[in-house]
Amino acid sequence: MLFGASVLIFLIMRGLPGDPAIGMLTENATPDMIRAMRSQLGLELPLYRQYADWAWAALGGDFGRSFFYPSGVARLVAQRFPVTLHLAAMSLVIGLAIAVPAGVLAAVHQGRWIDHLCRVIALFGVSIPVFWQGLLMILLFAVVLRWLPPGGYEPLSAGIVASTAHIVMPAVALGSAYAGSLTRMLRASMLDVLGRDYISLARALGVPERTVIWHDALRNALIPTLTAAGFSFGYLLAGTVLTEVIFNLPGMGRLLYESIISRDYPVVQGVVLLNVALFMLVNLSMDLLYAVLDPRVRG
Repeated sequence: MLFGASVLIFLIMRGLPGDPAIGMLTENATPDMIRAMRSQLGLELPLYRQYADWAWAALGGDFGRSFFYPSGVARLVAQRFPVTLHLAAMSLVIGLAIAVPAGVLAAVHQGRWIDHLCRVIALFGVSIPVFWQGLLMILLFAVVLRWLPPGGYEPLSAGIVASTAHIVMPAVALGSAYAGSLTRMLRASMLDVLGRDYISLARALGVPERTVIWHDALRNALIPTLTAAGFSFGYLLAGTVLTEVIFNLPGMGRLLYESIISRDYPVVQGVVLLNVALFMLVNLSMDLLYAVLDPRVRG
């Protein structure tokens, strides 16, 4: 997967219009100056040679140097990754905090007003684009009410209050979209589990309804939902690009956006490969978590 992703993004970036050598020079640059800059960046080499040199260095942890930033790609990623990780973690927590109770309540009260309300909320979460929701939140909470700052980032070292004030709006905008799809999946899974014989047996034996719902049914309903959650995490990482641009967060998403605009090939390739690796790691973690939730997997 990493090899395929590296080849794909390498070819896509080279196929985009625009020349990074021209972008690094002034408008008065001569053809000789452009050729010299392309040679300095290694863009005069054949494509297979460019890819081979970059891939071989990447195997050793060297993803090259940025065309526009005065540092290597690895250092840039190390500086920006904590911001994206903070945003993704907060979005995941918010998404699960919305999806789990909403999905369970919708399944338990199937066909009632609670079910319809939860499904409408989930539909809004899936349907409203992240960037549009982010703009509306900025308008309401930052411009009109002035409760929160419109953008920027403060690390946790600056204080929990200041850090939370800057990250809460982008996390809610991203997490609500994540929660919408999970709510629908968890509801369908809960309805399937609640119709099983062992749930009817537990109720017949007098097991408290709260235990039946939140322990027996939810634990089994989470197993297929985790698969969807793992795949949805990829969309969560992709959603950080627009979110970080809208809220002016100095994370990997904004770095990727700026690098695509400026045709900074090494940075784009390094960031995309890291996202693919994170996606693979999350899916592996989901598989390992199956064994914790379902003893049959361990057997």
